Amino acid sequence: MTSPDTPGLAALRPRLPSPLQEVVDGRFERRGVRLLLKRDDLIHPELIGNKWRKLAPNLTVAAGRTVVTFGGAWSNHLRATAAAGRLLGIPTVGVVRGDELAGRPLNPSLARCTADGMRLHFVDRAMYRRKTEPPVLAGILRAADAEEAYVVPEGGSNAEAVRGCRALGTELRGRAETVAVACGTGGTLAGLAAGLACGQRALGVPVLRGGFLTAETEALQGAAFGGRRGTWSLDDRFHCGGYARVPAELDAFAADFEQRHGLPVERLYVAKLLYGLVTLAGEGAFARGTAVAAVVTGRPFP
Repeated sequence: MTSPDTPGLAALRPRLPSPLQEVVDGRFERRGVRLLLKRDDLIHPELIGNKWRKLAPNLTVAAGRTVVTFGGAWSNHLRATAAAGRLLGIPTVGVVRGDELAGRPLNPSLARCTADGMRLHFVDRAMYRRKTEPPVLAGILRAADAEEAYVVPEGGSNAEAVRGCRALGTELRGRAETVAVACGTGGTLAGLAAGLACGQRALGVPVLRGGFLTAETEALQGAAFGGRRGTWSLDDRFHCGGYARVPAELDAFAADFEQRHGLPVERLYVAKLLYGLVTLAGEGAFARGTAVAAVVTGRPFP
């Protein structure tokens, strides 16, 4: 696990452990269930939530080398990596999905990346899908003039990141019977589940379609720990059509949650997580007298 006092990372000044906040919500209360919010969105103003937990160990391994990573046009991960690079004085390169974006004005997310010093390299979508293949990756790095860089995968999920996210589970030991997190690549879930105590379970709510995250999460745990760890499962019902899809019903739900609890709700991940938990509570999925902790991994941008 990477400590906030790790040499070289002191400039990031994270708030750890992140606060655990209980909220009174009638949709859970009437079922005899307590709702807790693990406020990882308060760890750092720019490296929010699981971005800190996944990036910090990778930045330690990078040891000052240029960091190359991957993401779409609205990637939270790209923004966090760019911010870390600025704060630590480390060069960063963002490989962006979609070469058609290269000739267009930058959206606010990519503009923030460049303002933080990240150099953007756009690749076509077919190549992006094959970016983990060694010859393709080598070609991308060569074209980006970053052949000697330290590579962090899309979403930041690798063995280092998973071991970093184990601290999230450790911080929640004994605090809730179920700990739930929204999932993009499975890295946070893989580490979280490994850190929880016996008798606790981790629940992942995928924000993408496809049903592929069970295998991905198992592979990440295998790389980090040598095999499956902890009790965890996924519920694929709440992606709302796929990544970055925010239908009107989900937006209205998030706005209502904000009004009830005074919490800004990030739409792409956190809203889907909370929507899923409210649905599951209504289905009686959580036993009376138990607590559910929802990991708030981000906040709205900009």
